[in-house]
Amino acid sequence: MPTDYFAALGVDKNASPAEIKKAYRKLARDYHPDVNPSPEAKERFREVSRAYEVLTDPEKRRIVDLGGDPYDQGRGGAGAGFGNAGFGGFSDIMDAFFGGGAGGGRQRKSRVRPGADALLPVELTLEETAFGVHKEFAVETAIVCDSCEGQGTSPGTTIAECGTCGGRGEIQAVQRTLLGQMMVSRECHACRGTGTIIPSPCAKCGGDGRVRARRTVSAKIPAGVEDGMRIRLAGQGEVGPGGGPAGDLYIEVHELPHDIFTRDGDDLHCRVTLPMTSAALGTSLELTNLDESVEDLEIKAGTQSGDKMTVRGKGVPRLRSSVRGDLVVHLEVRTPTRLDAEQTKLLTDLARMRGEEGEASTKANPAGGLFSRMRDAFHGR
Repeated sequence: MPTDYFAALGVDKNASPAEIKKAYRKLARDYHPDVNPSPEAKERFREVSRAYEVLTDPEKRRIVDLGGDPYDQGRGGAGAGFGNAGFGGFSDIMDAFFGGGAGGGRQRKSRVRPGADALLPVELTLEETAFGVHKEFAVETAIVCDSCEGQGTSPGTTIAECGTCGGRGEIQAVQRTLLGQMMVSRECHACRGTGTIIPSPCAKCGGDGRVRARRTVSAKIPAGVEDGMRIRLAGQGEVGPGGGPAGDLYIEVHELPHDIFTRDGDDLHCRVTLPMTSAALGTSLELTNLDESVEDLEIKAGTQSGDKMTVRGKGVPRLRSSVRGDLVVHLEVRTPTRLDAEQTKLLTDLARMRGEEGEASTKANPAGGLFSRMRDAFHGR
């Protein structure tokens, strides 16, 4: 069965050249590999490009209107036209966007080119990076000129063939060399190799087809992103010259410091200070976690400064996973700095009862501490 080229572009069989061009332009923007890298988009782009190439060629369209398929009748086959162009980007197929002659089209530069990517640094709180957030960001990028719709021409005017190079995009000249006369081709200085000129440029964009503007983009920040990560928003970057497809916008995450918690990958860390008496006798305390849940912590009697408690599964969610890291609580014992007479007497009595009077820390423990091992090493033990 002949290929239905009209269906490929989503147009009626009586569609005018302008309607075919409009349909192709929209589909090419959606499915071009520079914009959509999926295999399905690649195949769809090939399909719509071939359909456009057939329906804009008068002879090939005549064959289609008669119920045939030009690629099945020896008229260039798949090796001609689009089939041999592959995904040349925009040098061969994007003339359809804003005009251009048929002669020498494969040598010309395209006036329509893809846009550059843009980078937007954003500051997010620890809560936002940990649990995700949907936010709107202001960004300034190049957008399609609304006055000329990307064509770069003044209202009522069109792009014209370059009179200097005759639309070829290059100028040929005879040059004398030691080997004799040679034909040399150079890029046309008048049209810069595009083969077309804009006699009356758009007053708003100066013929570039794009202007800079501040706009708002909406982005979903996934749970678990970390400082320095980038989130890609396809097609939200800079619009290309001539109204070409936009590049991508990358949101670069900068995580703000938190008053209580610090982050290490998927784990959260915090520090809790205990009075000396609570550390010695043991106690319980309530800790409000990052997600505002309350954790009951039981502090064992005899807790030392520097001890840690780990609460499993109360850290930061892992990126693209339901698994959460841990919450690590670092305990610090606070020694009183000011004692009244009664408190001093009580601590003195306690020290005497426990046999801890004097500089007890200088005594070597039975197992031999670090200093005792060093001493024994020097004495040849």
